[in-house]
Amino acid sequence: MESFTEDHSKALLAKEWLVKVDSQTSTPYLFKFSCSSVDLTACILVTDTKTVWAEVLTSNQFARRWRMCNRLSISPLPNADDEDCWRDRHLTLLGRAHSLGGFLGLALELDKPTFGDLALVLECNNWKWRWEPAFLGPKVSAEIISKHLIMPLISVNHLAFSSSDVLGDLAPGDLEKATDKVGRTARRTVDTHIRNALSKPRVATTLRRMTAMFNFLPELPAIITDAGNPDLRVPTADGISSHETKARDLEPKPHDHDMEPLQESTPPKMPQQEDSATESETEGAAPKQRILLAPSHQLRFSGQPPSTSLSKDASPALPGHSRSWTEAPASESDSSLLRPNKKIKHSEGSDDDDSEEERKRRAAAIKSGAAAKRGTRQPLKRGGKRF
Repeated sequence: MESFTEDHSKALLAKEWLVKVDSQTSTPYLFKFSCSSVDLTACILVTDTKTVWAEVLTSNQFARRWRMCNRLSISPLPNADDEDCWRDRHLTLLGRAHSLGGFLGLALELDKPTFGDLALVLECNNWKWRWEPAFLGPKVSAEIISKHLIMPLISVNHLAFSSSDVLGDLAPGDLEKATDKVGRTARRTVDTHIRNALSKPRVATTLRRMTAMFNFLPELPAIITDAGNPDLRVPTADGISSHETKARDLEPKPHDHDMEPLQESTPPKMPQQEDSATESETEGAAPKQRILLAPSHQLRFSGQPPSTSLSKDASPALPGHSRSWTEAPASESDSSLLRPNKKIKHSEGSDDDDSEEERKRRAAAIKSGAAAKRGTRQPLKRGGKRF
């Protein structure tokens, strides 16, 4: 028995599929047959849509097989020309039997194989024939099924669903033109053709329902005509898509501007002393540097509450003194006041003299009772706190 080659596969591309069902196992078998009158060879391709078998017979093998199946003399005819004519006539008969009309009149029966992996016996009224094809292997089988069956079926399916006319009602000439048009397109761009043929909702869901029906699924999927546009954005932990979360974060918040202090400049940080400072000690000093705070923040003072507006054009504090405001938490009462910072020692000699004289004057005023007549001490406005 000859090997099945690529040339034999190409010769079978132009042949139609023939179907026979085994009466014992109810298994359908698909056949493709080709023969050559030049070298008197015969070739058969058989598949059950899962496995592929093939057999190639030479002229001598064909003649010997025919005589064995029909119980004739094994010896060829004495005359070589007569033998060739006999082989040609019986090969032509076998070719007519493997046609769409002739295959219906044959009976199929499975038998135990002798030479190959599968034995198929075809019987007519007055003659028999036996095929014993061999398994081609999984790789060749998949390639043959794709090339000879799956791809042509996809294209025909696309033609049936894309055509406005019913293919069964078209004339053979019109059907040939429509088939050739689809085939030329599919041959040029196979990837685009497959995508267009199977991605349409009506085709894809019809194929899905047919698949479910063949495999006895209890619930059959519906056939739809519109696939829609599902949301493909990644959801967050709370079930909202990341796109929606990002858009929500970009929206301006109503109180964001109230949470940030408006600071023009930060005073230098100076060391502080233990003694407390009062307003009387800062008379004649340069204006303190101030900061602007948003309305939602309150400042702590000792004494009277601060004014609602602070000077924007504040000048920096003296080098020897450091004043700062302390920001109150948002949760505290609006009446909370700022505690003054500690008194700073004077490094200059003249400042020490002034401070000593001021203490003496204050002590004398306390003894004489003049200090009791003074009003409530006002809080000292200090420079902004350094952040």
